[in-house]
Amino acid sequence: MLKSYIKIAVRSLMTNRLFSAVNIFGLSVGLATTLILFLFILHERSFDSMYANKDRIYRVILHTTEEGLETWANVPSALSPELTNHIPDIEKSGRLFRHDYGEKAFIKTDNAVFSEDRLFWAEASLIEMLNIEAIKGIGSEALKHPNNILLSESTAKRYFGEENPLGKTLSVDNRNTFEVKGIFKDFPENSSFNFNAVVPFLMQRWAQQPTWGNASFETFVKFNTDKPNITNVENQIQDILNTNVKKEDQWYRFSLQPLERVHLYSSSISSSYIDNNGDINQIKNLTVLAVLILIIACINYMNLMTARSQKRAKDVGVNKTLGASNRQLIFRFYIETGLITAIAMVLGTLLAIVVLPMCNDIIDRELSVTSLFSFNILLFLAVIWLLTTIISGSYPALYLSRFSPQEAMKPSANKRATVTGIRKSLVVVQFSASVVLIIAVLVIYEQLQFMQNKDLGFNPENVIAISTSGVPNAGTNSALVNAFEKLPNVSAVTRAQGYPSLEVSVNSIFKPNSDEGMSISTNMSEHDITDALQLKLLAGRPLPKNKLVGDTLIDVVINKTAIDFLGFSPEEAIGRKINVEGFGREAYIRGVVSDFNFTSLHKPIGAYAFYTVSGTRSYNYLLVRFTNEKLKGTLSTFESTFNTIAPNSAFEYTFLDKKLETLYKKEQQMANVSLLFSVLAIVVACLGLFALAAFMAEQRQKEIGIRKVFGASVSKIVRLLSHDFLKLVLISFVISFPLALYAMNNWLQNFAYRIHVSWTVFLIAGVLALAIALFAVGYQAIKAAIATPISALRSE
Repeated sequence: MLKSYIKIAVRSLMTNRLFSAVNIFGLSVGLATTLILFLFILHERSFDSMYANKDRIYRVILHTTEEGLETWANVPSALSPELTNHIPDIEKSGRLFRHDYGEKAFIKTDNAVFSEDRLFWAEASLIEMLNIEAIKGIGSEALKHPNNILLSESTAKRYFGEENPLGKTLSVDNRNTFEVKGIFKDFPENSSFNFNAVVPFLMQRWAQQPTWGNASFETFVKFNTDKPNITNVENQIQDILNTNVKKEDQWYRFSLQPLERVHLYSSSISSSYIDNNGDINQIKNLTVLAVLILIIACINYMNLMTARSQKRAKDVGVNKTLGASNRQLIFRFYIETGLITAIAMVLGTLLAIVVLPMCNDIIDRELSVTSLFSFNILLFLAVIWLLTTIISGSYPALYLSRFSPQEAMKPSANKRATVTGIRKSLVVVQFSASVVLIIAVLVIYEQLQFMQNKDLGFNPENVIAISTSGVPNAGTNSALVNAFEKLPNVSAVTRAQGYPSLEVSVNSIFKPNSDEGMSISTNMSEHDITDALQLKLLAGRPLPKNKLVGDTLIDVVINKTAIDFLGFSPEEAIGRKINVEGFGREAYIRGVVSDFNFTSLHKPIGAYAFYTVSGTRSYNYLLVRFTNEKLKGTLSTFESTFNTIAPNSAFEYTFLDKKLETLYKKEQQMANVSLLFSVLAIVVACLGLFALAAFMAEQRQKEIGIRKVFGASVSKIVRLLSHDFLKLVLISFVISFPLALYAMNNWLQNFAYRIHVSWTVFLIAGVLALAIALFAVGYQAIKAAIATPISALRSE
C-alpha cells in the first residue's frame, strides 16, 4: 500500500510540474534559510558549554550607584581574596586583566617583534576553574610564579615556528621578560575566553596592593555546588563591601552573572575584557525571522494545494466511490506532502552548504559545513520535516478527505467559497509577513545611516592612532612627536591615553561641597588633543604645552555635560577647582569643550575630561591628523618614520573613523542578515503568487476567452486578473504596518540617539510590496490576456 501511495505521489508531481517545481523550490529556499539561521542560533547558545564546571562558575558584576547608572564587568582587585576568605560556598575566585586595559602588547622574540591583542594577566585559580590543561610543559602552576608565560598552540607557532617554545624567553613592551613554561590548546570559537598568552596576575601591583577604588578587573568565582543560593551570596558580598568601604564611599554594588549567560546577556555591560559577546535580542529577532520564512514557505504549499482543490476534489470523489476510506486518503495526502518536503529538505541542505561560506562573512562566524550533519542539526531537520509535512499537508489531508463522493465530484458554492477564503487568508498572512520584513530592513538601514552621518561633536576623519605601548622610552616618544610634526601633510600631532570610541579611565566627579557624584571618563593627553580631534572650545584654553617641573596641579579640559552637572556655565567654570576621585591631587578647569560622542550612540553623552600632569608620562597612542591626498603614500611615510625612530616596536595603527564603525558591528550584521533573508522570504512569497496567478488564469481561461470575444481589451483583462491579488496585498498593509511600527519602535529603544519611524518608510514598503505583487501576478495576467480566444473556447 505504501509503495502504491508513493507511486501516486510521484505521478502527481510529474503531472503538475509547474506547481511541483514552485513547491519544491520555495520549500527548499525556506528550509535552507531556516537551517542556516538555526545553525547560527544553536552556535550562539552553545557558548561556554565545553567547560565541565560551567554551572558552578559566575562572573561578579558591578553596578554604579551614582548619576548615570551603569553596569560594568570589572570590579576592584581587593574583592577576589575576600570572597574566598569569607564566603564558604565559594570554592575558588580568580581575577583577570587584559594587558594595559585592553591595549595591544608588543612581544619581542630573538628574531622578530609581534603585536598581541590577547595577552591576559590571570590568576592560576581562574585557569584551574576552567580546566585549561597544558599540552606541553605545565599549566596553571606556571602562573603561581613570576615571569612565566603560557601560550596557546597557534600563538606559539606564530612566535617560534616549528621550534620547541618551552624555555624560550619573550619581552613584553620592552619592559618585562617572561619564560615560556606551557602550551595549551586554542580555545574553541564558541568560548567567551580566548587567551593567546597568559602571564601571572601576581606580578600586577594591584595584586600586591589590592584596592577598593580601582575597578579594572574581571573576577570569576566557582561554587561548591551546582545550585548555589545566589541571593544569599550577593547579600554576603554586600556585607564584605560594608566592612571594607565606608557607606559614603560606596559608589557601586555587586551582583553575580552565570557563565552560561555571559555571551548573550552582556550587551548592556561595559568595561569587559571579553569582546566576542553576542546579543540575546539578535537571537530572538533571528528566531522570529526563521519562523516567518518557514511559515511563508509552508503557506506557499497550502496556497497551491487549495488552488488545485477542485481538481483534487474530483480525484477524492473517484477514490471514495471506489471504496477509499478517509483514513487512507489522509495517509495518501500526507505521503505526497512528505515526499515533496523530503525532496525540498535534501535540496535545502545542499543549498545551505553552498551559501554557508557567504553567510559566514555576513554574520562574522565560522560555522562549518560538517556542523550541518551534527546530531542537533539532524534532529532539527527531522523535526522540521515532520512539522512542515503536518502543517503544509493539513489542508488536503484533513479538508479534502472529508468530502462525500457527491460533494467531491461537484463541490457546492459554499465549499468553493470556503476554499477561496482559506486561500485569500493565507495570501494575506504571507504578504503581511513580507511587508513587516521590508519595513524592518528599511528602518535598520535608516538607523545605521543616521548613526554614520550624525555630528559626533568631533571629526574622526583623517586621524590615525598609532600605538606607542611598546615605546616606553620618553626620549623616543618625544622624538616621534617631533618627527611627525615635520611631515608635510600633518596638521596636528598629540599623545594620549586613548581616543573617542576607546574606553579610558573611569573616575568620579563630585559637585562642590557635596557628596553627589557622577562617573567621568578621564583621558590623559597632551596639548594638541583639541586640534587633533577638532573639538569645539566653548571657553578657556587647550591643555598647556609645557608643565613646569614640580607643578603638582592637574590641568583639565572638560566637556559641557560635566560642567552642567557641576552647576557652572562654561565661562564660570574656567579656573575652578574640581574634585575628581582617583586623581589624588588638585585639578583645575583650564578649558571647556562642547559635548561629543566618545562612545556609541546606544548611550547618552556622559562626562569626559582630558587632563595633563607634570613629569614624564607614558601614553598609549600617538594621534596624527593628516590631509588625505594620497593615503597609501602617507601611510608608507608614517610607517617609515615610526620604524626609523622606534625600530624595536611594531607599527600598529587604526583610523578613528574605521574604529567608530566597529561600535555598530552588531547592527550592521543584523541589517545584512535581515536584508539577505528578507529578500529570500520575499522571493518565496513571489513564487507562490506567481504559481497561484498561473492557476487562476488557467481556471478562468474560458471566461477570458468569452470576454475577449465580446470586445474586452488586454488592459481590462489584466486588471480583472490582478484586482483580487492587489486587494489582498492592500489588506496585508493594514495588518503589517501596526505590527512593524510596534516591533521597530521596540528595537530603536536600544539607542540613546535614534530616528523616528516616518511615514515614508511605510510608503516605500507599500510601493515595493505592490510592485513585487504586480511583477509576480502581471506576467501570468498578460499571458492570459493576449492569448487567442479560440484556443480557450475550443477546449470545451
